[in-house]
Amino acid sequence: MSAAASPPAATATGAERWDARRWALLFILSGNMVLDAIEVSVVLVALPSIGADLGMPVPTVQWLMSGFALGFAALLPLGTWINARWGRRRAYLAAMFVFAAASVAGGLADGPALLIATRVVKGLCAALTAPSGLAIISTEFREGAPRRRAVSVYSLFGAAGFTVGVLLSGALLEAGWRWTFLFPAPVALALMLFGLGLLPRDRTAAASPAGPRPGLLRDGGLRRSALGAASLNGTYAGLLLLITFQAQERLGWSPWTCALALLPACVPLAVTVPFAGRLVARFGTARLIALGALTPFLGCALYLWRPQGQPYATGMLPALLLVEAGFVLAFAALNMQSIATIPAADRAHAVPLYQTAVQLGGVLTLPAVAALMAAYDGYRPALLLLTAVSAVGLLTAVAGLRRPAAPPRTLTLTPRRQP
Repeated sequence: MSAAASPPAATATGAERWDARRWALLFILSGNMVLDAIEVSVVLVALPSIGADLGMPVPTVQWLMSGFALGFAALLPLGTWINARWGRRRAYLAAMFVFAAASVAGGLADGPALLIATRVVKGLCAALTAPSGLAIISTEFREGAPRRRAVSVYSLFGAAGFTVGVLLSGALLEAGWRWTFLFPAPVALALMLFGLGLLPRDRTAAASPAGPRPGLLRDGGLRRSALGAASLNGTYAGLLLLITFQAQERLGWSPWTCALALLPACVPLAVTVPFAGRLVARFGTARLIALGALTPFLGCALYLWRPQGQPYATGMLPALLLVEAGFVLAFAALNMQSIATIPAADRAHAVPLYQTAVQLGGVLTLPAVAALMAAYDGYRPALLLLTAVSAVGLLTAVAGLRRPAAPPRTLTLTPRRQP
């Protein structure tokens, strides 16, 4: 028997009542999702301050973002195999401890190498906790409405985490950029300690699943979804990096002002996550993916036309809203399309491939954008690259409109924007 009791039987009306222990387990798992999402946005706003303090140029300091995504992408395809071999509980708790230790090391680092290394390590930890959290939900919450409700809470926390990180960054940077690295440590340790008493012990393990299955990318739906999601995430990450440095270094905005200016690029998704499934059910995946690819392209093209960013209401704001609209419209649809034509037995292998593609979008785009920002005095070359990246997503989505629609299948993925 696991540490957490088996899901209680449904009542005669079909409803299921959760006790305090079950709610606590869900909040621990969801709290970890918030922490992962915060890791990206809180560092984003701090990049100019860190670069100035440690003498790190833009192409180097951007690795504090892409390094996290690189670690995540590198280990994610093996996450399910590691969890099966070590056990979900053991892997989850070990990853949280290492995450906390890396946070302390990052906050005390006095040079770029160690600071970047801690970010890669934290990405590796996130690659273990993400599949573990969803796997625990799938076994501890009854299939049907109870599990859907648990996944909705889990997803909502993850989507809101990016917004929380943006706001936290403005507050923490008042005390110094090191606090943006140190503050996750006690949070991770608290989640780990509560998890010791609440995370279910692993049942008798079956044979460990096979490793990554890249051959699944021959499936057109999965391949188009992976490319579309990589384009969307890469465009989003690159634009936020550019605007952050433009706002603080060119326009002289404070980190707090910059953080508030970025809110339109994260709040809409957090607000609309609970309705994503209904949106897909009404309009279908192909049309939403196409619209979600068009709006980032328009946003980047608009900013390329007027790269000065000022005044905010007619400069930065429309671009931020248009790129964010891509996530609101397309992210859930991309998730569902990625497994719509995958046999049930192969979906556990297809999901990590898709999630890895999401992370690789940021890993590949961020260094290129940073290099162009450093090589040229203006922002047009970097914006031209972002417009091209978004165009790849648009062309892929248009190609998908010509394919026969497949019935959408729910994919329990949190909207993770971890460039």
